[in-house]
Amino acid sequence: MAVYLDNNATTALSEKVLEAMLPYMGQVTGNPSSVHRFGRLQKDAIEQARESVARLAGARAEQVVFTSGGTESNNLLLSGFCQKSKDARIAVSAVEHMSLLEPAQYLQPAADIIPVDANGRVNVAQLKQVVNEQTSLVSVMSANNETGVIQDLAPLIDFATEQGCFFHSDASQAAGKIALNFVESGLHAMTISAHKLYGPVGVGALILDKRLPMSKIQFGGSQEKNLRAGTENVPAIVGFGRAAELALAELQSTATHVRSLRDALEAGLKKFSSISIFAEQAERLPNTVQFGIEGFDGETMLMQLDRKAIAVSSGSACTSGKTEPSHVLKAMEVVDMLANSAIRVSFGKNNTMSDVEKLLTALTDIIEINQQSSVMMAATV
Repeated sequence: MAVYLDNNATTALSEKVLEAMLPYMGQVTGNPSSVHRFGRLQKDAIEQARESVARLAGARAEQVVFTSGGTESNNLLLSGFCQKSKDARIAVSAVEHMSLLEPAQYLQPAADIIPVDANGRVNVAQLKQVVNEQTSLVSVMSANNETGVIQDLAPLIDFATEQGCFFHSDASQAAGKIALNFVESGLHAMTISAHKLYGPVGVGALILDKRLPMSKIQFGGSQEKNLRAGTENVPAIVGFGRAAELALAELQSTATHVRSLRDALEAGLKKFSSISIFAEQAERLPNTVQFGIEGFDGETMLMQLDRKAIAVSSGSACTSGKTEPSHVLKAMEVVDMLANSAIRVSFGKNNTMSDVEKLLTALTDIIEINQQSSVMMAATV
């Protein structure tokens, strides 16, 4: 039986979420912008989902803007802010997801990049290196999608706010794994994606404080606070709302479960002298471990594990196929040879201790075969 250990890339759609979506995939019809009862039923479903997503994020319902996912949310945030604030200067951390780094560098080719330490964390001293009187928006993710490192945002937000900057955080990987509180954090914007928490693909949210100047970048309608034109994807939004409800209700139990799996895996990995766990000393998401294997190529190892019916990744799914080392590991100053061997394991609530054992057994077999081959090759030289 195949073992899926790539839950940071996407999670399986929950049966309870699908059950909530089904009535809106044919049985209940109507355009949410229509004033008749059919339209009102759709609109009510959207607003109920908005309340649920807001509760998960610790936000108010009126602050939630639905989008097609984390990528659109990040693009909308940066483009909408820069369009509204013509002289805007943005600073983003070096370990952001490409859906934030690429638009930042497109909008401002010389965008200010905030460095990180060896564990991938941003501290105030590093932020001070970059933020100046021209800076108007800072973006640092809540938790990294590759290493799982959780950023200590509070002091960063305090410093940026003191400098008169707005602050955004991409919480796509954090939502449903750790507690969030948008209102109390002092954030001005936050990104969340449904398919990272057992919801449907193709829907996400940008959570906005009304003080943040924003302009719409998509025209043709006044939907979603006049920030995102187009008829809403009601089934997906309903699914997002239900996924958010379940994620909040199961937050502690899921975290405890996946942490036990991660701890067991790391204990097994430490038996290999050739394996290094990245950001091991930093606070990380309870489900995530990324490691490098000396003498191996990450993509090759991924394929060898796939042949054993084990699905992992070498980093972000959005950058798979690239031959360069992960930009996250490069920012952490991990040497290229080790960075190129990176494997990311991300557990989900449906994984078991048996999955951990299968992965460790598979790694043992692959590494031992490689060592035997190396010895035989050396003997023939």
